[in-house]
Amino acid sequence: MLSVVIPVYNNAENLARLFTALESLAPGFPGGFEVVFVVDGSPDNSLAILRAYLARRTFPAKLIELSRNFGAFPAIAAGLRHGRGDYFAVLAADLQEPPDLIVEFARVMKENEADIVIGARRRRADPWLSRMLSSLFWKFYRRFVIPDLPAGGVDIFGCTKAVRDQLVEMKEVNTSLVGLLFWLGFRRTVVQYDRRPREGGRSGWTVQKKWRYALDSIFSFSDLPIRVLLIIGGTATVLAVVASTTVLVFWTLGLIPVLGYTPLMLAVATFGGLTSLGLGIVGQYLWLALQNGRNRPAFVVRSTEDFDELP
Repeated sequence: MLSVVIPVYNNAENLARLFTALESLAPGFPGGFEVVFVVDGSPDNSLAILRAYLARRTFPAKLIELSRNFGAFPAIAAGLRHGRGDYFAVLAADLQEPPDLIVEFARVMKENEADIVIGARRRRADPWLSRMLSSLFWKFYRRFVIPDLPAGGVDIFGCTKAVRDQLVEMKEVNTSLVGLLFWLGFRRTVVQYDRRPREGGRSGWTVQKKWRYALDSIFSFSDLPIRVLLIIGGTATVLAVVASTTVLVFWTLGLIPVLGYTPLMLAVATFGGLTSLGLGIVGQYLWLALQNGRNRPAFVVRSTEDFDELP
């Protein structure tokens, strides 16, 4: 059986089209097909719409309501934990990723070609600024953190139950589910697709959430910031020793009658900035360690409703 996990946040305008797409896909899975909807603290009426629809759907389903908005990746993790399938696929509720991708995901896994199937974007119908910033981030991420990542990043994926079991055992918070997929290993393959424009509603993927995701993705899977800080600090220290030695020699020879104000201020500003940067980087790693040391769950389920019996 295939379990399709769909996180829902501010998607009331897209749900009618989503239901139509799911109804058309369901007959294509003779081995079984269930959908796990996870309402991630959505402020609109998505939960009520889902309840009304699931009372008359044509396939088994499960409705998970989280106690608040925990974010897309914790919501996906909640759906994976509650799914009962042999295979799993993640689908976005806004349908910017073609729903028929999960058919290809299921085929690849059923034929034992791979344990993880990654949906990789060829093109994306997003504003040019968003495309540019996303491209720069993923190029940086592939160069310094996870080289195997597709050039356009990852939004959806499929995996076997064995991979799912390993994923849900991960107790990390403030992390990246995509990063964990690549960290786990297993056999992976990539399915290319073109991302569609958003037809309804407004994306909850704000600039603040993107920035948070970028930091978590880097700090959770790389010591790059620490290494960069070490290089900068080491270089600055060598330059400071050279400059200090030069000033001392010139002062001893009487070539510096009055010490300059500008070099002094530049030195103070440079090392003050490096110190602040260093404290920020170390603080970020300490915060991640504290969050994981608290052992708080990544999400809290408020309610679970099963829709196994078909109407």
